[in-house]
Amino acid sequence: MESPPKTPHSGVLPPGGKETLGAALCVSWLRADGDGVVLTLHIQPGAKRTEVAGTHGEALKIRLAAPPVDGKANEALVAFVAKALGVPKSGVELIAGHTSRAKRLRVAGITAAVAAARLA
Repeated sequence: MESPPKTPHSGVLPPGGKETLGAALCVSWLRADGDGVVLTLHIQPGAKRTEVAGTHGEALKIRLAAPPVDGKANEALVAFVAKALGVPKSGVELIAGHTSRAKRLRVAGITAAVAAARLA
């Protein structure tokens, strides 16, 4: 009996011959961090509606309906990401970019593969 072909990622291909890589391995805006993930984001505040809008360079682009005034956009971002990922707002922390469109969020209690699937 012939052995299945090997790949650099999983070692052996699953039945059917196609390699199934986790979605997290395919996105540059997401990295695993301990018991959670870190998201690299590009934010567009003051948009018509709050939504994920694809990518912007190496970041995930998120449009926010909230204005960029008095931290309202940051609060809306944390609430939107928490709801989209199914984690409590207390598990989402803004770690960089408090006054910038380029932001980094740490999200606790979720794997990179799950986060990529829910935000993609």
